Amino acid sequence: MRITTGVAMAALVAGSAIAQTTAQSAPAGQAAGTLDPAAEQAPATAPSTQPEFTLADGIVATVNDQVITGFDLRQRMLSVIAMSQVQPTEENLPAIQQQALQALIEERLQAQEIANYETLVISDEEVNAEIAAMAQQAGTTPEQYLSFLEQGGIRPQAMREQLRTEIGWRELVGGRFNSRSRVSRAQVDQALRQLTEAASKPQYLIGEVYLEANRVGGQQAAMNGAEQLVAQMVQGAPFQAVARQFSAAPSAARGGDAGWVVQGTVQPALQAALDTLQVGQLSRPIPVEGGVYIIYMRDKRAGAATSLVTLKQVMVELPETATEAQVTAATQRLEALRPTLTCDNMLQRATSEAGLLGSDLGESDVANLAPQFQQVARSAEVNTVSNPVRTPLGIHLLAVCGRRVGGVDVPTYQEVEGRLRNQNLAMLARRYIRDLRADALIEMK
Repeated sequence: MRITTGVAMAALVAGSAIAQTTAQSAPAGQAAGTLDPAAEQAPATAPSTQPEFTLADGIVATVNDQVITGFDLRQRMLSVIAMSQVQPTEENLPAIQQQALQALIEERLQAQEIANYETLVISDEEVNAEIAAMAQQAGTTPEQYLSFLEQGGIRPQAMREQLRTEIGWRELVGGRFNSRSRVSRAQVDQALRQLTEAASKPQYLIGEVYLEANRVGGQQAAMNGAEQLVAQMVQGAPFQAVARQFSAAPSAARGGDAGWVVQGTVQPALQAALDTLQVGQLSRPIPVEGGVYIIYMRDKRAGAATSLVTLKQVMVELPETATEAQVTAATQRLEALRPTLTCDNMLQRATSEAGLLGSDLGESDVANLAPQFQQVARSAEVNTVSNPVRTPLGIHLLAVCGRRVGGVDVPTYQEVEGRLRNQNLAMLARRYIRDLRADALIEMK
């Protein structure tokens, strides 16, 4: 998981761009405060002083006989504080320390696994390019960026080694699981169908932070940590920066951006929060099985998207005055032809047989189709051909050659495919690191 954020240039104390009161007595899922979206784009300032906390020197943990020292842990805690812009307090330092320690353990496991692949070597140039990208996101130069880090007590060499492992892990996971993360056309079509079916339902554009109980020391620890993060975000820490550092959800790499969520597709506890929160509000911690969520309601919409379908047809022209025998004969002819038709050959077959007409109806809003066509357009599977349909113009066979949701912010086929592939890759990466942890000898000192 990338640990950087474009707006956090190593500021250890956040500004007051988000100034609301935390509703300490509010039930889980209800609003804790209202966040200012402009805070996510506000440039951070370099710290004037380093956070005050002490750690014992010496070894704090070993990972397969590779040590993690008190110095390593302090450096990573400083990095977590800088990148999340969470102000360290007596209450949240234990959660920050736990997050930093778990990140270091996973980094050691990743580095050890990378070392097994002799050809996987990350050059200084690649690390420099990563730092340059981070600096560009922050609106500064690489030299100034590293200077800001040093002012926060973070040694550039420690950051460079952290980035070297991150880059290597991304390349290892991408190369190892590239073929397994691919999605089939059927999976993409199914996802698009689900979007179509949900087009009329209320939808929510949300950010999420998920604290996994097993990773932070149990459900109560996750709840306590979530309470601290909510308080920090209400006081000023940018949501995206906090999500990148603390969230265990796949969306963490996107600053907690979970995209548009359709009503009824999430757990009941989360749906209750979605129904309650107003745009701009941050929820109280929401306990679920295995962890705790924090939800940020970025936007809502009433499901105004349209359902679009791509159709082709073969027909036998018959006026409304046609006899029953004529209708039966035309229907039987089309029923005999139907098993041989596909979206690819339908028009060619129509032109090669006398008495048939073929046409590409293109993409249409289902609501604008003839009533006789609407049921086929809504219910038929993509790349299938319907039973004969009678209209005042004749007898038709309809092929549904594509279906998607139309409207503002509706994803394309390629976007849905990419989203599903990234989800698969994130899931495989999580399993990979869990397997490495299960096989490792990890000792806390």
